[in-house]
Amino acid sequence: MKNSFKNIAFPLCCACLLSACNDLSKEVEQRLDQLNSKTRSLDSLINKEFDKVLALDSLIIRESDKVKELDSLITRSSSKIDSISTKGSKILERFTN
Repeated sequence: MKNSFKNIAFPLCCACLLSACNDLSKEVEQRLDQLNSKTRSLDSLINKEFDKVLALDSLIIRESDKVKELDSLITRSSSKIDSISTKGSKILERFTN
């Protein structure tokens, strides 16, 4: 009887163990799929935000170029005004002397 019980108990324990491992394997696979899905979603979000940063960077560069152009225009205008002012001063000096 004991021998018969051992012959039945061992395969039964093995079957239960394999069944539990199979269930655990399926659970791990499901969790990995969820993790992969969340990773793809996060990657997509990061890429969108990175694209926004690049667009802002491009906008900043364009605006910086405009500021440089305006600064150059102001400098040229200032030089012209200084030149006109200097010529005007010289003309006034001639008339007053």
